[in-house]
Amino acid sequence: MNLFVTLFAPGPFEIIVILIVIVLLFGGRKIPELMKGLGQGMKEFKKATKEEDKAAGGQDQPAGQEKKDIDKS
Repeated sequence: MNLFVTLFAPGPFEIIVILIVIVLLFGGRKIPELMKGLGQGMKEFKKATKEEDKAAGGQDQPAGQEKKDIDKS
């Protein structure tokens, strides 16, 4: 896995090239709108996951918690 990350991870030059291509494709005015939409989408996703956790009522416990509960019995 480490070899894969090393071979295919973008370096600083590749990141700059990607950013230039994005600016050329979408233009300077459209990028803030795209980032705003991305931020709103992330906020909605976090909100939905928190609501699901509350709806579950804390029934899903991490593996470490279950083991501690068994040890107490």
